[in-house]
Amino acid sequence: MAVPKRKVSPSRRGMRRSHDALTVAAFQECPNCGELKRPHVLCGGCGHYNGREIVSVEG
Repeated sequence: MAVPKRKVSPSRRGMRRSHDALTVAAFQECPNCGELKRPHVLCGGCGHYNGREIVSVEG
């Protein structure tokens, strides 16, 4: 059975976890309706992408 020979120091533990932090999601304002949307993603509010209507949204 694999068991650590020595206790992992807090410094080493922190170095291992340095890449585990969550990143804040990026948002942009839709140029058509002004609702916040993710970049390079169809707008859920109006159905526009890249200046064209892709999906007609009833509402």
